[in-house]
Amino acid sequence: MKQKCHHIIATSVCGALHKAKEIPCQDYYCFKCSGNKIVAMVSDGAGSAKYGKIGAKIVCETFCDILINSNLKNIKKDVIKAVNSAREKLTFHRYNRSKTEAELINFSATVIGTFYHNGQGIFFHIGDGAGIAFSKGQYENFIISEPENGAYSCETYFYTMPDWKSSLRFTPYEGVNRIALMTDGVTGFVFVEDNQKIRQNFLIPIAEYLDNEKNNKKAMTALYNTLNDYKAQRLNPDDKTILWIKLQ
Repeated sequence: MKQKCHHIIATSVCGALHKAKEIPCQDYYCFKCSGNKIVAMVSDGAGSAKYGKIGAKIVCETFCDILINSNLKNIKKDVIKAVNSAREKLTFHRYNRSKTEAELINFSATVIGTFYHNGQGIFFHIGDGAGIAFSKGQYENFIISEPENGAYSCETYFYTMPDWKSSLRFTPYEGVNRIALMTDGVTGFVFVEDNQKIRQNFLIPIAEYLDNEKNNKKAMTALYNTLNDYKAQRLNPDDKTILWIKLQ
């Protein structure tokens, strides 16, 4: 992928709970760039869904393929088109025995994504996880696409649900130069006070390190090691994904 006017680092880590059960990571991420246009996605495949990882992979790749040809004027319409396309792929997937939408629950996954072009962008979001946009060093002034949970803290929403449109949220932003997307395994480390403030000892050190590290391989290894740290795994045994965008 060409990264002409920005720097993108992303990684996924299998949570301690899945490691203990010998289950692979259910998170997935994907991004595409074209000139100064970016589409980036992360998705958390539901641990309770038999094929959650497939649902996460398909929605991420479908969004990137469709939205890289979109623009801010049509982005909301094209996001809906991308969800419908991903759902159609799952309806006819070889693991969907009935070839009906009734079995989409087996592929349940969240949607956390962004589209950016020429100084303006928008988050699109179904379920938990988060997106954040801010300018370098301005950690008190950020735009967030917040997690959305159901009646219980462990309950969230998925693009595979029949009423997914009621859970689809859009959050525009502009004038920023740092963007991050993350799954639910990471959000608790990043935010405090009901997502109103950034926690001092996690995202800020990561942001400052990634701002200064010019070697992508080293940056990705450091990010992976941070998410896979024993303390992080003990505090939250869920899968963890973060995607970091540094705009020029």
